[in-house]
Amino acid sequence: LLSLLQKWALLALSACSSLCCLCCLLGLLVAIGLTLGNQGRVLLAPCSTANISLAPVSRECPFDPTRVYVSP
Repeated sequence: LLSLLQKWALLALSACSSLCCLCCLLGLLVAIGLTLGNQGRVLLAPCSTANISLAPVSRECPFDPTRVYVSP
């Protein structure tokens, strides 16, 4: 009886894990599609040089490909 219960529990956990993985993959594909759809302009929009308050050296810039990250 315990072995049968373990098999059903493993099947249920495996199904939940597969469903979560599928949702994450779907979200990733949507994010990649939106980024490619607008050619990445939205990522760099707050970092434009026209807006001095949000310059790329600012910490408020969400994405800066020129920033060098150093781990302590």
